[in-house]
Amino acid sequence: MRLIDWCDKVSLSAWDGERFTPMEDVSLSELKAFAAVARHRSFRGAADTLGVSRSSLSHALRALERRLGVRLLHRTTRSVGLTEAGARLLERLSPTLGALDDILADVRSGAGELAGALRVNANEGGARWLIRHVVPDFVLKHPGVRLDLVIEGRLVDIVAEGFDAGVRLAEAVPQDMIAVPFGGAQRFIAVASPAYLAAHGRPATPDDLKHHRCIRQRLPSGKLYRWEFERGQTAAAVEVDGTLGLDHSGLMVEAALEGVGIAFVPETFARAALAEGRLEILLAEWSPPFPGLCLYYAGRRHVPAALGAFIAAVRAAQRTIERSGA
Repeated sequence: MRLIDWCDKVSLSAWDGERFTPMEDVSLSELKAFAAVARHRSFRGAADTLGVSRSSLSHALRALERRLGVRLLHRTTRSVGLTEAGARLLERLSPTLGALDDILADVRSGAGELAGALRVNANEGGARWLIRHVVPDFVLKHPGVRLDLVIEGRLVDIVAEGFDAGVRLAEAVPQDMIAVPFGGAQRFIAVASPAYLAAHGRPATPDDLKHHRCIRQRLPSGKLYRWEFERGQTAAAVEVDGTLGLDHSGLMVEAALEGVGIAFVPETFARAALAEGRLEILLAEWSPPFPGLCLYYAGRRHVPAALGAFIAAVRAAQRTIERSGA
């Protein structure tokens, strides 16, 4: 099927064993409604994204299921899930809708000013860097671009979930993606307040952490993170103990400042408190730097104009920081 056939109506057919019989026409708006609900796993989130009411969205999805003759979604009062048919449709539909959006964005940009939506999925640290160094100038320069920066800890399939780009640590970027490094090297560090160290002492080795109150980190998967250290050729992964678990680095720093225990966080989150003497770094020799953040995107797809401009803005911001030595 040619892409142009999707622009107004999508004519689908069914095989009855002897011939193809046409189904009712399926509208592009219905397919976009399905894709939004499937990605958000929520009618509320999809309705907010599309700017429509939940009732009209539900009506569109039921109409689509009726036209196709299959159930696409499992609905309960608390959740929305994909059926097997729904999962197959989303997998095939996402690249096509993405390509259509790219074409329309390029047409708009050909008329002059960049326009359209740009969706970026990022972890918190990456989003903070972008907001500080890239976003202010970008939105002023390109007011026609609607930048949607989605912050979450889990690693998502940016193509399947309808994102133009993602931001993650270099080691987490899928191998089939094009990566644009920014922000410089990073490292995780153990930190504690002077009051905590005065009361409980300072660990000399990673293994000593087993005898301390530690603020445990819960990963997006729900598992507790084992603190990882390295010195030279020696690596250590420690199962720490403690009465508090959090899934947010900023809150872990806050808890450490209050003397709750030792936190293990990206250095950027603790830098201000370290400079002010409100936190102290522990086991610094066991915390070497590693490759930092990357903006990444699918190399096999045409890069829309808005994404190209955003990539250029990230590279320019990184060059400015490198020249300034910051």
